[in-house]
Amino acid sequence: MTDEKRHAEEAASQHRPRAKRRTRQRSIIQRVLLEANRPLSPHDILQAAQATAPGLGIATVYRAIHTMITEGLLVAVEIPGEAPRYETAGKEHHHHFQCRTCDDIFDIQGCPPAIQQLAPKGFRLEGHQVVLYGVCPPCTGMPA
Repeated sequence: MTDEKRHAEEAASQHRPRAKRRTRQRSIIQRVLLEANRPLSPHDILQAAQATAPGLGIATVYRAIHTMITEGLLVAVEIPGEAPRYETAGKEHHHHFQCRTCDDIFDIQGCPPAIQQLAPKGFRLEGHQVVLYGVCPPCTGMPA
């Protein structure tokens, strides 16, 4: 298990005392998000979860997402011009890469060290988001 997955699971376990009743479907959805290790759309979540729970519906996925966000287990990933995608909470600060061919979004670790210097003189930077665009290895036919 990677450090990032372990960190996400630890974050999830810290919030469990407040959690609502854990259903089988919700456990499957949470496992899909942990194993994906990248932001997923509700339809991506549904498709992956249906491999284990064929009767799962999109309404259940949306309810689970809402509950898991409320409990602090998930966060929304906002990409300009796109519907939100969701990833496990508790990850260290990171950015994203969106493949222009398959539309998938991948995590990028790290942060440009000189990001503060991009702000105009006298401005106080309070946050930032970097999104890189290009083509992912599976879409180029190259190994990852």
